Amino acid sequence: MTNTSGREIFVVDDDPAVRETLSIVLSAAGYQSICFADGEALLAVARSRCPACILLDVHIPGRSGLDILEELHAEDYPAPIFMISGKGDIAMAVNAIKNGALDFIEKPFRGPEIVTRVEEAIEAFTRRRAAGLVPKVPSLNFPGREPLTMREREVLELFSSGNTNKEAGRQLGISPRTIEYHRANIMKKLGAKNATDLVRIVMAAVPRA
Repeated sequence: MTNTSGREIFVVDDDPAVRETLSIVLSAAGYQSICFADGEALLAVARSRCPACILLDVHIPGRSGLDILEELHAEDYPAPIFMISGKGDIAMAVNAIKNGALDFIEKPFRGPEIVTRVEEAIEAFTRRRAAGLVPKVPSLNFPGREPLTMREREVLELFSSGNTNKEAGRQLGISPRTIEYHRANIMKKLGAKNATDLVRIVMAAVPRA
């Protein structure tokens, strides 16, 4: 896959006004936006060319944004992917994150907020990739339980190291609310009753250095 200059952002939305607004906002921040009106057009480019970030709308013609996330294997994709929607609800946000979206942005949004969140995500994503950081926490695949995803392991490692939701979010480039979702999902998967129980499970599973 060809890497871009690091200042290119793919924007996928079927609303021309939204595409134009995001292009103007991102251009003002020094980014070059490449816009797509549907997921198929994105896939044709994103499989061979890697941007710095992707902003992907949920409600697009043809296959939904969630379908496109799965097609791109979003959690393993070499750039952060934000899901955006004008009908944002908790269930949709949960599905997007489960399918590998880094974070979720609800419309209507403010230009400066988009730029800040995109920059934080790109910086955190690039920093962790460059450092070759692999979570020390294992997948914790217990019999009858779903294993943790890579991102859940990253969140759990930071949480187990004493980071707050805000601190963990800053290191991963995602919102504290999304960190809270990951924590709740981790606890459900591992059968932890509370935060203390969660740390105990991790300490018992991670080999001592």
